[in-house]
Amino acid sequence: MAEIQAIYQAMARMAPPELAESWDNVGLLVDCGRPAARALTALDITPEVVEEARQLGCGVIVAHHPVIFSPLKRLDRRDVAFLLVQAGISAICMHTNLDAAEGGVNEVLAEILGIRDPVPFAGGCGRVGELDAVSPLTVPELARLAQKELAARCVPPLEGPAVQVKYTDNGRPVRRLAVISGSGGSMFEEALAVGADCLLTGEANHHAACDARRLGLGLIAAGHYATEYPAAAALARRLEAAVPGLEAVASQTNRDPFTYL
Repeated sequence: MAEIQAIYQAMARMAPPELAESWDNVGLLVDCGRPAARALTALDITPEVVEEARQLGCGVIVAHHPVIFSPLKRLDRRDVAFLLVQAGISAICMHTNLDAAEGGVNEVLAEILGIRDPVPFAGGCGRVGELDAVSPLTVPELARLAQKELAARCVPPLEGPAVQVKYTDNGRPVRRLAVISGSGGSMFEEALAVGADCLLTGEANHHAACDARRLGLGLIAAGHYATEYPAAAALARRLEAAVPGLEAVASQTNRDPFTYL
């Protein structure tokens, strides 16, 4: 059994809270005060994830997205924070600090996509580096690679076009790739400033695509969930190694909230 504070301190060493953006809410957000023998890692804490943790005997959920973000003005039985307390399960949430941290969400994404020796950019949040590919990939080829590799790491692993990937092609080979998981489509100028040929992120809006095309930057939007969920499995392995006596497993019920046609 590990004390919740010991688990939180281990997470704080992996993803120092000072790396979080000022608007973020990170840390031990629900503290039930009970030691834990098992931890569940996830992207989101949903009612299904809370029930999964309860059935697995997990005393804590370590998630990327904050379970409490805006100030709570009321609480009822459908709220996830209520469900956590009712089940006696604590919640540690590491968001933009885990994006920016060494070995965090964006380094996991960079490794999946074959970026060699990635370095931080965009205020430390994203990662950029040369691709490991023997020959440069086109933007469409890179988009298909992302679709294949990220689909394999979804829950359950998906086949075909189940991971929705869209791209803006600049017509040039991609030698240097920038990645920002989640909602990083507005960071195209930062990607250009570090010499990237293409920016791969989770979400990008219409105007970001127009601007990227105008400026000659390839842009790939591979899905918020798909670009971030793979970090849950990596986090479980790191957490087990960091906290003696703690077993950690990645959630199998934390699914993409969207269904795709």
